[in-house]
Amino acid sequence: MTRFYLDHNATSPLRPSAREATVESLAACGNASSVHAEGRAARAAIENARESVAALVGAAARNVIFTSGATEALNLALRPDWRGRDGALADWLLLGATEHVAALGGHGFGDRFSRLAVDGQGRLDLAALDAALALAGGRSVALALQAANNETGVLQPVAEAAAKVHAAGGLVVCDAVQAAGRVTCTFETTGADMLVLSSHKIGGPQGAGALILRDASLHCGFPLIRGGGQERGFRAGTENVAAIAGFGVAAAEATANRSAEALRSESLRRALESELLRLAPEATIFGQSALRLPNTSAFAIPGLSAETMLMAFDLAGVAVSSGSACSSGKVNRSHVLEAMAVAPDLARGALRASFGWSSTLADLDACCAVLAQTIGRIRRKRTGR
Repeated sequence: MTRFYLDHNATSPLRPSAREATVESLAACGNASSVHAEGRAARAAIENARESVAALVGAAARNVIFTSGATEALNLALRPDWRGRDGALADWLLLGATEHVAALGGHGFGDRFSRLAVDGQGRLDLAALDAALALAGGRSVALALQAANNETGVLQPVAEAAAKVHAAGGLVVCDAVQAAGRVTCTFETTGADMLVLSSHKIGGPQGAGALILRDASLHCGFPLIRGGGQERGFRAGTENVAAIAGFGVAAAEATANRSAEALRSESLRRALESELLRLAPEATIFGQSALRLPNTSAFAIPGLSAETMLMAFDLAGVAVSSGSACSSGKVNRSHVLEAMAVAPDLARGALRASFGWSSTLADLDACCAVLAQTIGRIRRKRTGR
C-alpha cells in the first residue's frame, strides 16, 4: 500500500542529503577526540555541522552544544546551575502550561516551579507572567517557553516574555524544536538566552539535538553528563558523529529552503482546513485565531473520537497523529488542549496533521479523501441511511 505521511511534527523523513552524510560518517572510523587523521576527520565533520546548526538560528558556532536530542538538551538547560548575565543562579522556574512534556517536570528545580496560564488560543498569558515575576519577590527566575507548540502549531510571544524576564534579571530557555526551519527563529527574534533544537524534526537523523547559548557569559556549574570534557565540558561522552553530521546537512538545507518550504506547507495546510470545514462546518481548528506554524493543523469534529479517526486514516495508508508523539504511543487527553480550556469531549477527538519538506499534493488529497469517507460513513451510521 502507498503510504502518505502527514506527521512531520513527530518526526520528519530523513532528507536524502542528510542520509548520505550520515552513512558516509558511519563508514568512517575515528574518535573526534583523537589527534590522528581519522580523529581529525571526525572532528571536522562535527565542526562543519556545528557551523550549519548555528546558522539555522543565527548563533555563533562556538555556542552550540550537541546532545542526544531535544529532551536531553531541555534537561541540561532547565537546571538551577546556570549563571546568567549578572552571575545569579536561578531560584525558580516558570513554565508555559502548554510546554512539551520534556520540560513540564521542572527537572533540577524540584518543586520550585510554576506553570503559567495560556489563553483560549494557547498563547502565554503575559499578565500571568507579570504576576509570577512579581511573586518571585526578587528571586532569580528562569522561563521555559516554546517558540511554537508541537500539538497546535501556535506561536508563542517569546520576545515579549523574554523582555519581561530579563528586566527581572532572569533567563529564558526557548524550545525551538518545531519552529526552527519552518519560521524565522533566532536569538534576535526571540530574545532567548538558550535555544533547543532537534535533528529529526528538520529531516535529520534521530539521536541528535542541540542546546545553543546566546553568548559565552552563560555557564552551567554542574552539567547533566560529566566525564571526558567533550562539548566544552557541557556534555561529556564520545560524540555521535554520524547523527551530528546528518543534523548539520539537514540544518543547512532547512536554512536554504525555509521560505519556500513554509509557503508550500502553508498552502497545503490551508487547503486541508478549507476542505475540513466544507465537510464538517462544526469542526474546531485549535489555535485558528492565533499565529501558527505554516505546516500544522490540529482539529476535532464533535462526536468523533481520535481513536476511530486514527484507525481509519492508518488503514487507508495516511499517517496523522492525535497530538504529541512523546506519550508512549498512547492516545491520551492532551494537556495542551486542557490548558486551553477545550471541552473534554472535543479534546478526545483531536487530530494533528503536519506537513514538511517531503509533503506533496498527493498527501493532501489522500488525507482529504479519508476525511470525506470517514465523516460520511459515521453520519450514515447515525442517521441509518
